Amino acid sequence: MNAAELAQALREAVLAQDFGATPDPQDGGRPLAARGHFPSLDLAVLAFPEHGEPVAANVLFSREHPQGLVARLGTGFGPVQQLRYLADQRDAAGNSIAWRPEADWSRMDWQPLHGEAGPRVVAPYPASLLKLMVLVGLAHLIDQGRAGWWQPWPYQGREQLVGDWAFQMTAYSSNEATSALVALLHASGAIRREAGRETHNELHQLFDRLGLPTLRLANTRPDGGWGNGAGSGVGQIQMTAWDTVRLLWWLDPQAPPPPWLGADAPRLSAESRGQVLHCLQEQALHEILSSAALGGVPGWVGGLPARLPSRWLQLDGTLQAGDLRYPGDLRRFTQGGQVWFAHKTGNTENYASDAGIVTGIAPQRRHYLIALLSNLGSRYAPHPDCATTWRLPALGAAIDALLARELEP
Repeated sequence: MNAAELAQALREAVLAQDFGATPDPQDGGRPLAARGHFPSLDLAVLAFPEHGEPVAANVLFSREHPQGLVARLGTGFGPVQQLRYLADQRDAAGNSIAWRPEADWSRMDWQPLHGEAGPRVVAPYPASLLKLMVLVGLAHLIDQGRAGWWQPWPYQGREQLVGDWAFQMTAYSSNEATSALVALLHASGAIRREAGRETHNELHQLFDRLGLPTLRLANTRPDGGWGNGAGSGVGQIQMTAWDTVRLLWWLDPQAPPPPWLGADAPRLSAESRGQVLHCLQEQALHEILSSAALGGVPGWVGGLPARLPSRWLQLDGTLQAGDLRYPGDLRRFTQGGQVWFAHKTGNTENYASDAGIVTGIAPQRRHYLIALLSNLGSRYAPHPDCATTWRLPALGAAIDALLARELEP
């Protein structure tokens, strides 16, 4: 399979899910297609055949592009070319406004994110996928000797090791842990504000050196604030699927060296990369592209066939991670599955995202990276325990089946 064939297969996989038929409870339960509002999906896949060169594709859908666009990838898997990414936006009250049923994109004042030519695409807010950027920024800071994984760090009356905050932020998406680490990034000088505005951001410098221009964690606060109410959040924190997949390539120890980077590109130490991967590998929230955590929910739809880490299961087989609980006996998912999925999810009312490294569990041998960002948040969920529509895990399953056929002949 070459890049063009992979792109066409991804387009067909998305279109087969009929996302336009997704009912919107904010619009009286009418399907999104009733207003011509095909959801925004930014999907990138990068596959590593056992023999041969990596193969990648990025496809993007929105109400303006319901049949999908195929991104033109830069030389050596560099940044996307010939697309204009626009930043997501919120109103003066801090509300995300682009995804309301009545939103008229032709009347909205869009701000550029990246790119100067080609069709425009709105980059949906990454939700808690942003915590991958915080984790990588923290690892880079630690490698500079300005913090430590085993360093105690206090935040709002609670003290833990930095590594524990990082694990909680990633493995079950603790917002408190995220705020603690954002506060650490400010306290270390990696991010600075003066006169109410951000003047220095070493995460942006790192992402620019890695050739990832759409990864941005802007306007966070020294007290750890990173959401809409803090003046950050939607419109200030941005990710795209292609740059997220390439960040994962940089992290993946089983992948070949990223060809767009030179010998002087930043690298993480073995310890820091190991810590980052451990946080991703122990992910509890298999609820978007993979769906093992939802195996006890009525109407369950299987997703990317990942094994669920057993550390989160209680004696009765239910899952508990932090304050999160999922019903049913999930023990079968800790023993089955075809792949390991080291990943980070994101979910709010208006957004669902998932990105990670997929490796086969022997005798399975497939190895690929996947990232999805969308506006299909929990408002489209068919059950209170779900994060999004069942169409997203179904898409994850379809893509994995496709890649299993191609990568494991």
